[in-house]
Amino acid sequence: MPFPIFAGPNMNALFPDRRTALLITVAALGYFVDIYDLVLFNVVKRESLEFILGADHPRIKDIGIDLFNWQMMGMLVGGILWGVWGDKKGRITVLFGSILLYSLANVANAFTFDITSYAIVRFIAGVGLAGELGAGITLITETMPAGKRGYGTMIVVTFGALGAVFADEVVRQGQVLGQVYTHFTGDVLMDWQVAYLVGGLMGLLLLVMRVGAFESGLFERTRKADTVRKGDLRMLFNDRDRLLRYLGCILIGVPVWYVIGVLVNLSQDVFVPQFGIDTSSLSPEDQKRINGLAIRYAYIGLSLGDLLSGILSQIVRSRKKVIYGYLVANLALTLVFLFGLQGATIDTYLWMCLALGTATGYWVIFVTVASEQFGTNIRSTVATTTPNFVRGAVLPVTNAFKFLAMPLGNVTSALVVGVVCIGAAFWATTRVHETFHKDMDFVEE
Repeated sequence: MPFPIFAGPNMNALFPDRRTALLITVAALGYFVDIYDLVLFNVVKRESLEFILGADHPRIKDIGIDLFNWQMMGMLVGGILWGVWGDKKGRITVLFGSILLYSLANVANAFTFDITSYAIVRFIAGVGLAGELGAGITLITETMPAGKRGYGTMIVVTFGALGAVFADEVVRQGQVLGQVYTHFTGDVLMDWQVAYLVGGLMGLLLLVMRVGAFESGLFERTRKADTVRKGDLRMLFNDRDRLLRYLGCILIGVPVWYVIGVLVNLSQDVFVPQFGIDTSSLSPEDQKRINGLAIRYAYIGLSLGDLLSGILSQIVRSRKKVIYGYLVANLALTLVFLFGLQGATIDTYLWMCLALGTATGYWVIFVTVASEQFGTNIRSTVATTTPNFVRGAVLPVTNAFKFLAMPLGNVTSALVVGVVCIGAAFWATTRVHETFHKDMDFVEE
């Protein structure tokens, strides 16, 4: 599947090697399926849990949060496992191993009809989801020239973010797709089952594209060096400067998952009722899937924001300046969301979700900075653990929101948590190095 951006008079200079273009294509498609699966549960959780527990079950909301937490815990575990594996055994094995694992978990999830099995499958899916992005970004960082690698990571993250939009669309078209399955098998599937099956089959199909993908030359040279410690987590904690840079990389990304995990994911259960949003213009089906709509708009914005931030970083030739600008926009739009939507229409609410998504669209810069901060011998470990620790931060962030909501109310609680997350990200940006022109051919001693 070629990308239009590969065409044009200057693309030969940007991607002189067809193998590099193929690598970026595979990584982008892999991240597309990764994001599809990552957000899919939040799109179908109510429908799937109503099918399993019954529509009037009083604990659907709490069980949904618990299952999402199991997925995030899987990502924390997987981030460490895949990251270390990538530095010891290679980036390519992580890229395709992770895709295989979360694809099989998706297929299994389509036929899961009890909460215990649901939690186990979401945990396994989380482990699989943890590896793809870090491996892909590491490969691109180590393969492309210093002044151009930002374009490669921009393509991966910008295209990948659209997986969330596709997830919502698949759920909306579930009946049509389900009819195809019924025609060949005679079995009837619910919309949420169809969505899980589509995710699994997309991932398995993607594995066919592994032909021609290649390992990083920097990694190959490092692997042959017997005296270099590879994938050693202790190296991130036994040096103060490395520790602060690693912590900084993580904290920079936390506002992204504050917006997605709190403001967007809790739309249906918290903020739409809180603000008295008028949903009468929606169809009965869409009124049940407000979360899916909010996620769709937020991730369209995220994709636009990633495209813009990637281009801006190439123009200003700086990662940190772009991050500062996006954090300011993030804070401003969070304030508008919390204090300017009372009594608004659902259309206005969804456009605000799109704007918030755009303001969090520095994810591409965040993962690029993380991959560029450290040497080849622990680069995969950092690039893989960092985004997953950020995703895992949704656990303390959402729990802090729930804890503070009881005495302070939903709006004040969201404000306090948001200011802390964004403030920490400002501080963290001062701790990382500017890496736009940095040569990646070095190791950590």
